Amino acid sequence: MSAASDPLALDEVIHAPRRLAICAFLQRLDETEFAVVRDALRISDSALSKHLAVLSEAGYVVLEKRIGPGEARYRTWVRMTLLGRAAFRDHVAALRALVDGV
Repeated sequence: MSAASDPLALDEVIHAPRRLAICAFLQRLDETEFAVVRDALRISDSALSKHLAVLSEAGYVVLEKRIGPGEARYRTWVRMTLLGRAAFRDHVAALRALVDGV
């Protein structure tokens, strides 16, 4: 049974409020830098790192360290995977079904 047809089939990985916010932010972008997510969601580096680690372990996001042109230090880039995008869509559908009483 899919999340869309079972309103109680919420994704435990995504459902945590901060991870839900992270996924909602990332699903609109191809990729973004760690600091952009941190600043947009007003979350500490350590909290964001922990939530991204959980999402990464589930295969929902990919983290990549890169040095930009003319930069001396690595920056962490984040992108949502196809699996992560599908899981987020299903989770949102399950939330809507639950709220709408379907």
